[in-house]
Amino acid sequence: MPEPRPAPPAEEGPATGVTVSADRTYYEIVRAAGGPDAGALVFPDFCPERQFPLRGSQVLVGRRSRSRGIHPDIDLTGPPEDPGISHAHALFLPQADGWAVVDLGSANGTYVNDPAKPIPVRAPIAVKPGDRIFAGAWTVITVT
Repeated sequence: MPEPRPAPPAEEGPATGVTVSADRTYYEIVRAAGGPDAGALVFPDFCPERQFPLRGSQVLVGRRSRSRGIHPDIDLTGPPEDPGISHAHALFLPQADGWAVVDLGSANGTYVNDPAKPIPVRAPIAVKPGDRIFAGAWTVITVT
């Protein structure tokens, strides 16, 4: 019987969506950094992966707030709710060759591929499939 062949590599085209999950390693980095609320953070026992499409003229990432009229396209209200995610945390913007992510001045920053180096506020950073965006206390958003 012939050996199974590996699948051909996927073509790297523009991102079409994201997968959101909890990342324990990032959580440990956040806790180790200290901060005023770090001691109260608890990594969730269960956090199912969620998938969201990237489409339209912008895609807001955050937590819903009815009183402030904020209804994010990528709603990270939970459960479980990551307490480090701002209501209007970040924005995905379409670019000629894919997407960019923009931190909207979030309280805890947004990080692309390096959980120790926040991206500049209000500066579009190009992302491609496989890039990992860290936000909040444990959230990782993987571009697909």
